[in-house]
Amino acid sequence: MKTSHSFIKSLTVIAFLTLMTSAITSDEVISKEGNATVVNTTSLTKDIIGYQSPTPVKIYIEKNKVSKITPLRNKETPKYFQQAKKVLGKFEGKTISKASKMKVDGVTGATMSSDALVKNVKAGLEYYKSQKK
Repeated sequence: MKTSHSFIKSLTVIAFLTLMTSAITSDEVISKEGNATVVNTTSLTKDIIGYQSPTPVKIYIEKNKVSKITPLRNKETPKYFQQAKKVLGKFEGKTISKASKMKVDGVTGATMSSDALVKNVKAGLEYYKSQKK
């Protein structure tokens, strides 16, 4: 009986330590994909709403420049969101410093969605800069 009790205590300790280690080491905002550092704004910008929903993005950063930005799942009207996504290309190729200071106009007909995308990008870049220090 004593061996069984010790074994269960050991398993409990191992399970607890595994859970705590995984919680400490996971960062749902910044990750690596190949050579790029990727900033995912899903949990960072829940309060930034487009026309109908949050409009999170993934920002790919290589050599201190925005290499690509992809919009993530959202509930915006597809027809208008397709237009709104055009603002994302304006950031690509820019340094982090320049991109985070850019003034980008919303897309006519999809102003709320495009403004939300711009705010997501800027929030993601600011978060990235704060983590680099």
